[in-house]
Amino acid sequence: MAMDMTYFDAMEAKIPHGKIRTRFAPSPTGYMHVGNLRTALYTWLIARSGGGTFILRIEDTDQGRLVEGATDVIYRTMAECGLTHDEGPDVGGPVAPYIQSERRDTYGKYARLLAEKGCAYYCFCEKTESEEDSGNFDRAADPCRALSPQEAQARVDAGEPYVIRQKIPEAGTTTFHDAIFGDITVDNSTLDDQILLKRDGLPTYNFANVIDDHLMGITHVVRGSEYLSSAPKYNLLYQSFGWEVPTYVHCSPVMRDQHNKMSKRHGDPSYEDLKAQGYLTEAILNYVALLGWSPRGEQAEREIFSLAELAEVFDIAGISKSPAIFDIEKLTHFNALYLRAMTPEAFHAAAEPYIRQAVKNPALDTRAIAALLQARCERLTDIPEKIGFFEALPPYEKDLFTNKKSKTNEEVSKKMLESAIPAMEELTDWTQESIHDCLMDLAARLEVKNATLMWPVRIAAAGQAVTPGGAVEICQILGRDECLWRLRIGLEMLG
Repeated sequence: MAMDMTYFDAMEAKIPHGKIRTRFAPSPTGYMHVGNLRTALYTWLIARSGGGTFILRIEDTDQGRLVEGATDVIYRTMAECGLTHDEGPDVGGPVAPYIQSERRDTYGKYARLLAEKGCAYYCFCEKTESEEDSGNFDRAADPCRALSPQEAQARVDAGEPYVIRQKIPEAGTTTFHDAIFGDITVDNSTLDDQILLKRDGLPTYNFANVIDDHLMGITHVVRGSEYLSSAPKYNLLYQSFGWEVPTYVHCSPVMRDQHNKMSKRHGDPSYEDLKAQGYLTEAILNYVALLGWSPRGEQAEREIFSLAELAEVFDIAGISKSPAIFDIEKLTHFNALYLRAMTPEAFHAAAEPYIRQAVKNPALDTRAIAALLQARCERLTDIPEKIGFFEALPPYEKDLFTNKKSKTNEEVSKKMLESAIPAMEELTDWTQESIHDCLMDLAARLEVKNATLMWPVRIAAAGQAVTPGGAVEICQILGRDECLWRLRIGLEMLG
């Protein structure tokens, strides 16, 4: 008996039409890796640049791979990155639900409809997942493919376990079009009768995607180029149902090097790892956008874009066929540019937790320390190792007082400190301006270059050769008593 089409007609009636609709559909299996983030970003940009709708859909049909808390990671990452969704599990929408496990009955109905159309069949064979994954499944040898609808239904009614498989045409070819790779044609004989509905009643990834993308009115499907080989089977499913095929946008992989894809197993960073390593979300997004895409026209040479600017200039034609190599040094360069471009207030807010890792003394001004750091750090995690000397004078050797460029040695440095200490003791106002004027006047009186005086003062104050900021800034931040105590320690060392 033919299936009642009322349900299917009602589902068709709910589909939104008339503008671009894209979806990001992650599986909650852990972290957000760089390739996933890029897919989310490109999908969001296609929607935003075209005035369309961006949808978040959670694909949790592979129950064995689910990781507790992973959905929260997805929500948090999307929110941090500003990739706001118009429809999704947490905000609802016209084609809810947006979690695949909550759409279970839908997939079963469409799989059975496909079987009724003769484009799928019930399979009762015992096949292990490893056999399916090996690609050695012989379509022609499956006896269930030849079962009549009546025979198959009788076995289903008898309670026999089954899967529903796609019935791929035995001859001919299938051609699909991709926005990046163009037209691709494959022989149907090379395609396997993939499982659509598993024995537990849940759909496979490939089947659920097609059903959901159609019922949610998705116009552009963005995914990795590893799914190119599945695209012909997607096309055949769309054709079997008589549905319009969406625009495919297959993106080449993000690689660690010329030969290896990025992989968490090999220590490659996820978005959360990069954040923990001191990279700003804005810099990460900007860099990830350029991993396989480049602006065209007047913007062709430009590299730095805000998210809003990306939404203005992004177009699919700028996506490359070639794999993109993730270069951490390039990302670090981007991050440094973003740090320098921040307002002093914003940089201080971002840097303060890292400053306080090394500088516990509440009397020390984190804003003044941040001002020294902004032009001198590439990652926020660089901060603690640069400023530990503020908290406590580190042990150091007196050969640091010798510097050829500043024309200092131990004897010269001793004379400089002998003059600097009493001059600075007389200061009544401990500010950068007063310290600066005091030391400049002293250098003039001593008839030495400024660096000849500043070098030993900075070494004595910081106890290390490389510091963010010069002698004046460091002395001011340390405060009068601590600074003068350290200069006396340096003088004793040289004495």
